[in-house]
Amino acid sequence: MADDVTAPAAASSATSTVARSAGRAHARPAGRRPAGRAGTGTGSDPGRRTRGVWRKRAEIAFFVAPALALLVAFVAVPVATAVQMSLYRWKGFGPMVDFVGLANYVSVLTNDVFTDALVHNLIIVVGSILLQLPLGLAIALLLNRKMWGQGLLRTIIFVPYVLAEVIAGVVWFQLLQPQYGVIDTMLAAVGLQGPDQGFLGTPEYALWTVLVVLTWKYLGLAVILFLAGLQGVPEELYEAAQLDGASWWQVQRRITIPLLGPTMRTWGFLSMIGSLQLFDMVWILTGGGPANATTTMATFLVNEGTKRQNFGIAGAASVVLFVVALVLALAYQRFILSRDSKEDEA
Repeated sequence: MADDVTAPAAASSATSTVARSAGRAHARPAGRRPAGRAGTGTGSDPGRRTRGVWRKRAEIAFFVAPALALLVAFVAVPVATAVQMSLYRWKGFGPMVDFVGLANYVSVLTNDVFTDALVHNLIIVVGSILLQLPLGLAIALLLNRKMWGQGLLRTIIFVPYVLAEVIAGVVWFQLLQPQYGVIDTMLAAVGLQGPDQGFLGTPEYALWTVLVVLTWKYLGLAVILFLAGLQGVPEELYEAAQLDGASWWQVQRRITIPLLGPTMRTWGFLSMIGSLQLFDMVWILTGGGPANATTTMATFLVNEGTKRQNFGIAGAASVVLFVVALVLALAYQRFILSRDSKEDEA
């Protein structure tokens, strides 16, 4: 009986205490904090907030400054110097005082050798993508399967890419020597005969021979990138396709290639920029010859600058090369790489 009496009394006391607390809470003016918590939040201290903002800016500047300094030193300053040089007729000695304005650009853009060099660069861009993309994808699909010696085959495919361009160029230059080179010797062994001046010495074959060498040199990069992309394709999709009775070609066309799209587009961008800047391999194999059949924009400006001492013409050619690469890069970004960002947003 005592418990029955005290329980309602305790409940009534607790209820009244809660009511008084609620009444005090409603009576407190809106927007005021309890006295014991005043000034504890960072929002109530403008000085602390300002110090936090400046500390964050200092951290960003600390990490960005080295990369920014390298960008200015090795990109912005050379581009500005090339632009300045392109406005003068200058032989490389003394100050630049013979200002000619845009005359050097007119000379470059009306020069048949330079326009042919631009066409050669574009041919190499398109040819590299058309050759390396299907070959790289086929080899990557083959090497992605479990087989004996898989690691060794991957290494053999990738070795040419890690070789220095000088070494690869010298090796191929020796292999392609007319009559006594390995290539001509092998052709003679099966009853065929190469060009009298060799593949690199005949204008009709020289550019296509360089393209074959470039394919051998840079195919490994495409294969490695595609293999890396294949690792990200979920196995569940392949299993579901097999359960649905899809053929091997249907699996590759509907699953593998679409999911490899971002990797292939990134590789295509790298291949395009590298082809536009192509210099060392062509310089070693042909020097731009024969009869300017393999001249690129880079070999043209080096010839003008180092051999003919026309540094104004070379500067103008370098600016034109920069503009062409920039325009193509922006167009590629706008019409091809933008698909990846749209898919991520979706």
